[in-house]
Amino acid sequence: MFSTGTSNIYVTRTHFVFGDKMTNLTAILYKDDDIYVAECPEVGTFSQGETVEDAISNLKEATELYLEEFPLKEERKSLMTTFEVGVGVKA
Repeated sequence: MFSTGTSNIYVTRTHFVFGDKMTNLTAILYKDDDIYVAECPEVGTFSQGETVEDAISNLKEATELYLEEFPLKEERKSLMTTFEVGVGVKA
């Protein structure tokens, strides 16, 4: 798992099983008050949980249910990077 340092955003790769195929998708998590929100950017699914592990488990379930109805036509690879912005900086 990767933490972005001072922020509350976590990025991890997680395994999903589709029929007889296993694939890796990305889970992006952040803490919102007292829960963790998890997103899979390759599919567009979201879920939440009281812990990081719960949020990922719930995201897996939500993603598997979604993909039963809307299967991926091809495996998508995500590119993850970071960037800086000036907050309160006048140009």
